[in-house]
Amino acid sequence: MFISVVCMDWTLFFSALISSTLFPGGSEALLLYRLNEGGEVVALVLIATIGNVLGSLITYAMGRLGNEVLHRKWLRISEAQAEKAEQWFEKYGKASLLLAWLPIVGDPLCLVAGLLRCGIVPFLILVSIGKLARYSVFALPYI
Repeated sequence: MFISVVCMDWTLFFSALISSTLFPGGSEALLLYRLNEGGEVVALVLIATIGNVLGSLITYAMGRLGNEVLHRKWLRISEAQAEKAEQWFEKYGKASLLLAWLPIVGDPLCLVAGLLRCGIVPFLILVSIGKLARYSVFALPYI
């Protein structure tokens, strides 16, 4: 595993990072491709998870440092997406961050967490658990 991390799969890392910001992407397909090539399961899952969590952290920081009106205009988050994310966050609180990996609502959830000044430690813990679980499910057939 150490050698795999030292020779990190930067393509997978950046694919996962970009996929978890407000830009569209699909790092799961690349993860599955790398696993089919015979890549080391644990290392690839960790690389994808770390990249994905860092991307969510970028989105969180945008929310934390910015202003709500600017985000909706500049980042082109629709009113419906923002409202849905805010409703999830209000209804389920910080636990909703376990679902930050979900398409459509996951990225706005991270932005809303920043806007609502959610603590960074709970944010990182919950988002990491959810994203690790998601990538682990994809990797299960390769164990």
